[in-house]
Amino acid sequence: MNTVRTPAVAGMFYPDNANELRMMVRNFLNEPKVSNEPVPKAIIAPHAGYIYSGPIAASVYARLVPAHDTINRVILLGPSHRVSFPGLAATGMTHFVTPLGTIRVDRIDEITSFPQVSVLEQAHTNEHSLEVQLPFLQAVLDDFSFIPLVVGEASPEQIEPVLEKLWGGSETVIVISSDLSHYHDYETAKKMDQLTSQAIENLRPEAIHHEQACGGNPVNGLLQIARRKKMHAKTIDLRNSGDTAGQKNQVVGYGAYVFN
Repeated sequence: MNTVRTPAVAGMFYPDNANELRMMVRNFLNEPKVSNEPVPKAIIAPHAGYIYSGPIAASVYARLVPAHDTINRVILLGPSHRVSFPGLAATGMTHFVTPLGTIRVDRIDEITSFPQVSVLEQAHTNEHSLEVQLPFLQAVLDDFSFIPLVVGEASPEQIEPVLEKLWGGSETVIVISSDLSHYHDYETAKKMDQLTSQAIENLRPEAIHHEQACGGNPVNGLLQIARRKKMHAKTIDLRNSGDTAGQKNQVVGYGAYVFN
């Protein structure tokens, strides 16, 4: 069996030239102002093409830089765009590869006992929601392994215990991949995305549905456990493709959030 997952999204969502990709990510990360706030335990970042959502994603990834030598494990959850399945899909691959290098996949033994978790390679094939996050992680962390989980039809009650099992300490960061509203006009999207951001900040998974966030399932799983742990969520950036590189008649919303 192949043990290396090669990138399916390079060239479409980010450059497949390593130098160009490295420079693009570095430029995005240089835009946010330096923050003196604590390094987040969890973040939500968008997953569109970098020209559209890269600056918004960078606003939260920059918050991880102070812990670049502390964080060595990433739990990465994103929605399935191409395959329908119940629960959460892990992978049997041992490494993922991007133009910036190879990342080791951490052991999944501790979560395969959950009935809602299965190894399903089809869910990872051509799935961009996870892969677009990897170059940012490679840019801000020194050395890390990760557990990639594609989320299908799964409730917050199914996702929460998996996150709890993988939660770890300061060495572990939780990354949720999600865009917000899709293909509304600019003003409609702004209103919708503002309401979604309020729901995220108020830790209200019951208020977020698929039309508000394509990664609503993993987002709601995080909100559920964050509410139980009495965490605080904060919006770092909230824009849409009409603000970055697209027209304003049909936009996609992008939000960046931190949890402590």
